[in-house]
Amino acid sequence: MSMLVEVTISRSLKEVLAITRHVPFRVAVSLIIIGLFAFAAIAPKVLQTHDPLAIDLRSSLQSPSIIHWLGTDQLGRDLYSRIVEGTGQSLAIGVGATALSMSIAIFFGVAAALSGGVVDSILSRIVDVLFAIPTLLLALVFVTVFGPSVLTEIIAVGIGTAPGYARMIRGQMLAIKGTGYVEAAKALGHPFPRIVWRHILPNAMSPLTAMMTIGVGQAIIWASGLAFLGLGVAPPAPEWGALLNAGRNYVIYAWWLEVIPGLAVTAFALSVTIVGRHLQDRLEGKT
Repeated sequence: MSMLVEVTISRSLKEVLAITRHVPFRVAVSLIIIGLFAFAAIAPKVLQTHDPLAIDLRSSLQSPSIIHWLGTDQLGRDLYSRIVEGTGQSLAIGVGATALSMSIAIFFGVAAALSGGVVDSILSRIVDVLFAIPTLLLALVFVTVFGPSVLTEIIAVGIGTAPGYARMIRGQMLAIKGTGYVEAAKALGHPFPRIVWRHILPNAMSPLTAMMTIGVGQAIIWASGLAFLGLGVAPPAPEWGALLNAGRNYVIYAWWLEVIPGLAVTAFALSVTIVGRHLQDRLEGKT
């Protein structure tokens, strides 16, 4: 029995090594970083060293130490624990906004590309008008009207980033629509819905995997920008952008309140971008 277990473990290790051998070092490091952030979002209490909402004025604005690994804020709250606690909100905003953005973009892009004619012209003009409005300005207007919250940030960032994705999806659909294998399927008499479902959509949507991965990091940056302007999640929620907004008034006296949350945003956004680019290269190679 023990020999069977050892053989199984050795085979598993060989398979893992075979997979990782073909993964670039930067991608492997990025996956580890993403995994750590994902674990922090799922089980923050496991990683926290203090109560992220507990106020201790005697420990306010303490620099990083053995007790408080990343220092404390103006109310004496442990910054490390607050960053861990805020990971779930930040990732929820990034994933939710990207999912909403892609849903809107797929609807407009697919409808415009497959309909053609007047419908394509109308939908394309709507997307062009929205694309001409700066993403941050569109999100600012939405948050100002409906008030700051996690849901509002998701909707605001999702709507703001959708036009760019819609244009890319439309172009991808039109390019595949005119390929030889689609023309051959039409010549063989296949119904158009079947051609769309079997040939156009699978080939058009495969590059979206990389786009969605990159979009999560971009959405978190946009949400952090809104929170930095005071239009994000209301205090005392430790969302990363809210931490940046709260720490900007103490940047001279307590640099860690601004630098360390900024590094968290940068590390996650850079990691998902690296993984997304790698997926994009692999998918383009397979295509």
